[in-house]
Amino acid sequence: MVLEKINSPEDVKKLNISEMNVLAGEIRQGVLDKVNTIGGHMGPNLGIVETTIAMHYVFNSPVDKFVFDVSHQCYPHKMLTGRKEGFTNPDKYLTYTGYTAPEESAHDLFKVGHTSTSVSLATGVAKARDLKEEKYNVVALIGDGSLSGGEAYEGLNNASTLNSNIIIIVNDNDISIAENHGGLYKNLKELRETEGMAENNFFKSLGFDYYFVKDGNNIESLIETFNKVKDIDHPVVVHIYTLKGKGLAPAETNKEAYHWSLPGVLNQNNSASSTFEESYTSVTLDYISRKTKEDKRVIAINAGTPGVFGYTPEYRHELGKQYTDVGIAEEHAVAYSSALANQGAKPILSFMSSFVQRTYDQLSQDLALNNSPITMLIYWGGISGADATHLCTFDVPLISNIPNIVYLAPTNKEEYLKMLDWSVEQDKYPVAIRVPMTELVSTGVEDRTDYSVLNKFKIVEEGSKVAILGVGNFFSLGEKVKDILKEKLDINATLINPVYMTGLDEEMLEALKSNHDIVITLEDNVLDGGFGEKISRYYGNSEMKVLNFGAKKEFPDRVSVEALYNRYHLTPELITKDVEKLLKTLSRI
Repeated sequence: MVLEKINSPEDVKKLNISEMNVLAGEIRQGVLDKVNTIGGHMGPNLGIVETTIAMHYVFNSPVDKFVFDVSHQCYPHKMLTGRKEGFTNPDKYLTYTGYTAPEESAHDLFKVGHTSTSVSLATGVAKARDLKEEKYNVVALIGDGSLSGGEAYEGLNNASTLNSNIIIIVNDNDISIAENHGGLYKNLKELRETEGMAENNFFKSLGFDYYFVKDGNNIESLIETFNKVKDIDHPVVVHIYTLKGKGLAPAETNKEAYHWSLPGVLNQNNSASSTFEESYTSVTLDYISRKTKEDKRVIAINAGTPGVFGYTPEYRHELGKQYTDVGIAEEHAVAYSSALANQGAKPILSFMSSFVQRTYDQLSQDLALNNSPITMLIYWGGISGADATHLCTFDVPLISNIPNIVYLAPTNKEEYLKMLDWSVEQDKYPVAIRVPMTELVSTGVEDRTDYSVLNKFKIVEEGSKVAILGVGNFFSLGEKVKDILKEKLDINATLINPVYMTGLDEEMLEALKSNHDIVITLEDNVLDGGFGEKISRYYGNSEMKVLNFGAKKEFPDRVSVEALYNRYHLTPELITKDVEKLLKTLSRI
């Protein structure tokens, strides 16, 4: 076992090529064991093993600075920098995050989980080094589709003019999360096919020196090239051709499916159930499939993460020209969709909540200011136990405070489909819909609401003294709170489905003053700038008391949902206690 001897990069430098190849196999086994147990990024890490070993053999981390793009390919790096127990000891699998984390190790420079950032970050590191007249190598690793993001282009454009040491390793594995999209990838293919000799060279056109490594999974070739560029005095790109998923045959063949894997993916008996279970995702897919057949102006769009939305290769093929994957370029996706709508098309743009924050300027300027009637579906929005890099609690404050955008929060299948159809067919507003994160709820009754009459809340059950506004995912929490208030305090609370997160039903809110003392808001997102604050502001100069329940403005990192719900008082019992406490201060019970 070579890995047993590796406690730091200094130990890697003592190995010969044969031992490093053995080490590569052991690292892959650690990746497979961990991902199969707790889930995680499989394909990206399997493909970058040899590169990581060669980087630590040639360079001198942490004196030399490594900057990982996305950092979902940092597992081998962690195993070589004192954290191998997180991959070899099942009891330690949850010790380390799946991304680079400076609090874990001096070998990790940044906490990174979103794409296309490494070159920009590395350029800043290199410039700071030069200002301080220090000497060390700055190495940025980018690839796995990240070059399609706008920040990557901006970083490359600036890095090429540094006139000092910056080494950019382009990990070209001929795929992103799904297939690559965009003209740059045609040039990468041309460079691969000519072994770096093509006259048309994107990187050289920007002013970079350029090296090509035909076999990016060959440790000896990588070491030879890295030694050539080590301590270089100008910007250089090292273009390496790697195999994503290397060492696991299914991952090598089906790269998209094995980009990120659930626990048990390698178990022979871990076959998917043949029983179809309807979900909000399947309902959406069925709707888009039907709508694109009925109307050739309807087009589905995403930014490099089709699996999040259930867009399988077969489904994408079925949609044909009525489908666009813009690559990992959320900003472009918004502007592109806005222009489509401006010219009479009907775009349905899908985002994972965590990636919405990359689009703020485009949402504001390209979309909302132009009032383009697109439909934007936001997936995975809500409090979760995710890494700090992939939290999905900020979309509501971000989207709901931009003028002209209508942000809707459905609570059941019928509402969702009605909202979706209204949004696609209307031509007055940019509309966002937060796709529920709950199990599919169906009333069995068609929703006949006219959503063009904006900001009309729905009173589901009328009562008195306490009004509960349960938004979207948390409407069911509101139902539970209502039951406990009745059981423990004998209060028949009013239960309201707000529907709209971008405006207030002032007529209803005013009417509540007549027989209610407290309004509570429940929202599955951060409170700061969220829906509840709008309610509090409305009642600010009145006697109505308002309690807002949601997430605190923070970056929890892999904290369980149960722990967060307790921290934020988001259980029916804790909410009821807070209501009881407030009522006592009002001397009402």
